[in-house]
Amino acid sequence: MTLLVADNLSVSFGGVKAVRELSFAVEPGEVFSIVGPNGAGKTTVFNLISRIYDVDEGAIVFDGQEITGLPAHGIAELGIARTFQNTELFERETVLKNLLIGCHIHRQSNLFSELFFLPSVRRGELALRQSVEDVIDLLDLQSYRDKPISELPFGARKMVEIARALCLRPRLLLLDEPSSGLNPEETEDLSFWLEDINEELGVTVMMVEHDMNLVSRASNRVLAMADGALITIGTPSEVQSHPQVQRAYLGD
Repeated sequence: MTLLVADNLSVSFGGVKAVRELSFAVEPGEVFSIVGPNGAGKTTVFNLISRIYDVDEGAIVFDGQEITGLPAHGIAELGIARTFQNTELFERETVLKNLLIGCHIHRQSNLFSELFFLPSVRRGELALRQSVEDVIDLLDLQSYRDKPISELPFGARKMVEIARALCLRPRLLLLDEPSSGLNPEETEDLSFWLEDINEELGVTVMMVEHDMNLVSRASNRVLAMADGALITIGTPSEVQSHPQVQRAYLGD
């Protein structure tokens, strides 16, 4: 079954149509990237999927369930996690505590069991801690685990935000400009981590990205858009060679 379907999505802000009749589908297990020039509407698409914005027209279906009318807090519970262009982390807390916060939706205890710290609570805490340690190992964050976010370099902060999203145990991970601010070496490392996230964890990835080298290395399929509308969908090489894509980036 197709994991995510966007059907004829449209949304306007102040009379400006940010997304216009956009339709696409994301299959389980793939890395699906969205590219386009600045102002194309890429991040707006993510905001529609994660329910930060309401659609004016169209529908979004995740794993057979329409989510167009769901509140934003219900999206994570379904198995959709995302990152943002600018990192949104708790600066004074350690990497470990930031990741544990990402696990909160999986807590199954109640006030009584928490108050008396029953064995079931202890077992749950240990399981959550182990899942966090697994993510730390996967993304090679061991050297940062006990450091506050405020002391981390920018590249490490980006990876911590991805790690926190993974702690939600998502089926679909939305990455908004994950290579933004990274140097070439960090971007190359990111391409390998994306492969690990996709293959080892079985997480389907959607990525908004400007770095076409990263898109080409990491993506199975690419959607190109401009002025809120679809240009084409295909393999990275097909999209990059498409004349309308080249005009959108380079002009006539």
